[in-house]
Amino acid sequence: VGFRYEDWLFRHGYRATGSVKRVSAAPELVCALQCQYHAWHWRASKKLQHWFGEAEYYPLIASLLMGNRGSLEDHHWQVLKSTGTIHLVAISGLHLGLVAVGVGLLARWGLLLLPVGCLSEQGRRSLVFLVVVLSCLVYSLLAGFTVPTRRALVMVVAGGWYLLKARQQSGWRPFVLALAVVLLMDPFAPLDQGFWLSFGAVGVLLAVFSGRLGSSGWLSALLIAQLAVFVGLWPMLMLVHQGQPLAGFAANLLAVPWVSFAVMPVLFLGAIIALLSGGWLLPWVSAGFDLVLGALWWWLELVAWFPAGQMQPLPAPLAVALALLALWAIRWSDWRWRALLGCAFLLLSVPWPSAGGGNPVAQSPEVRVLDVGQGLSVVVRAGGKVMVYDTGPEVAGVYSAVDSVLVPNLRAMGVEVIDLLVLSHADNDHSGGLETLSEHFAIKRVVSGEPALINERVPVPVETCRPGNIRWPGLVMSLWQNPLPADGNDASCVIRLYHQPGNSDVVLTGDISRKVEELMLGAGGPDWIENRVVHRVVLAPHHGSKTSSSTRWIQAVAPDQVIYTAGYRHHFGHPHPEVGGRYRASGAVPLNTACSGQITLRFADSGLLISELWQTQPFWIASPGLARSECKIP
Repeated sequence: VGFRYEDWLFRHGYRATGSVKRVSAAPELVCALQCQYHAWHWRASKKLQHWFGEAEYYPLIASLLMGNRGSLEDHHWQVLKSTGTIHLVAISGLHLGLVAVGVGLLARWGLLLLPVGCLSEQGRRSLVFLVVVLSCLVYSLLAGFTVPTRRALVMVVAGGWYLLKARQQSGWRPFVLALAVVLLMDPFAPLDQGFWLSFGAVGVLLAVFSGRLGSSGWLSALLIAQLAVFVGLWPMLMLVHQGQPLAGFAANLLAVPWVSFAVMPVLFLGAIIALLSGGWLLPWVSAGFDLVLGALWWWLELVAWFPAGQMQPLPAPLAVALALLALWAIRWSDWRWRALLGCAFLLLSVPWPSAGGGNPVAQSPEVRVLDVGQGLSVVVRAGGKVMVYDTGPEVAGVYSAVDSVLVPNLRAMGVEVIDLLVLSHADNDHSGGLETLSEHFAIKRVVSGEPALINERVPVPVETCRPGNIRWPGLVMSLWQNPLPADGNDASCVIRLYHQPGNSDVVLTGDISRKVEELMLGAGGPDWIENRVVHRVVLAPHHGSKTSSSTRWIQAVAPDQVIYTAGYRHHFGHPHPEVGGRYRASGAVPLNTACSGQITLRFADSGLLISELWQTQPFWIASPGLARSECKIP
């Protein structure tokens, strides 16, 4: 559940990844066509930044003109996400459709200036079609020629072809033609959420508007279109684990026409003026850009400020049935049916308390070691209680394990409340994305090895990791921390999860070093180390770093399995070969989230049941045997 890096790499054509350590000139290499295109696109983006980099809304300018969203900051994404308007800054059908309509009208008016008889009517139409296609192709190349842009280009060409032929046929024909061409050109397009959302939105609009005997006024058409897309895409967004913000209807109601009739024409015209004027009109052009984009952003921030919430998730069949009923009412029914349906959707948006009053009850205690790359995040469930141990890494504006992995998985489990959040220490690869986690879930209690560094990042007071036991249904959690003053790795909060019926346990160690391991084996150490159990699993301290996992500590803990939480072939080199050798010598079977993906441990009376997510990976990534043979653990 959530973002899967392998899928992303596959969709973008990458077959290997690496780290650049040194750069040198290679004059013998020839820059082929694709290389030359990327170089041209890079120069164009730098030119745009040189022209408008000082504009107040430059991140939006770069996104809307060239599809370059790298300048958008966290607050931009938060506003766009909460208002359901991310599609406005992704070059897709809306933008290419505006280019096609604008260029088509200009080309048609220009050809009307030619002498009568110079071109036949069919010739004029063909020339307009050719100009439209070429203009959309140039804009697609300028926008990076991404998968959504290519898909939109195909749909523009298909729709324009039917207009060129002027055939009296169903509006569904160009839709199906575009769908077939996209799948022929890119059979793996359905791996993109955008494929389903873009074709889904067009299909909803066709279902509502095609084949109507009368035409709607512009205001009613705008309201109907926004309402239809809002309710029609709700089940699809729910199936891909995305929310449908209620604010999205109000935001798009004004944002879409403003972007269509004000923002994009001004941006296109301003870019052409800047190109032709040699730069001396840039201040005036930038002021015009800020004016139209400022009005757009004012509206989006205003809508985002209201706590409207999201549509509540429902079983997929019920959600689909409600969406189909809504579309039927929008197209065929009178105002009473539409009012009744509107009230029903408002009721669905209310966050009613669940029947159980909280989290769903786990049949048996379980521990899920999530695959967050070079970092750590563990979810523990016992009865109806949930503990999260560390939240994984975060790179501001680039990647957050909380947003991409932890939140989607907790949602899929039905979690509503985090009863206990334990942050072993404050390092970024263990405590990233705390603010995001607090926005999505109520957190009852927070414990950390470094409470002073965590306290301002969560909404509840942070407790110090003090030795003691916490009892949950079927599970005893024993906390321990280095008794000496320490910070960083050596301040890590260690937790042992013990299941008495099966006499088995799991040990979560954070990033403790050998010095702390020695303290654990001494007089002030936890009493459970000397206790023998039927089955023990240990998360290798510090991801298998050579600074941890001493021979004496491994022999004392005596794990049956050891789990490394490391990035695949990460430059840190975890787990270190010497560490892996020590665990193997002790008889511990190694597992690594880089190879296994998510590792799930379920407590049973007979011991621990272990499952690895790699066994269910899709065929387009790699066959399971190949994946395992290429992912060796030292």
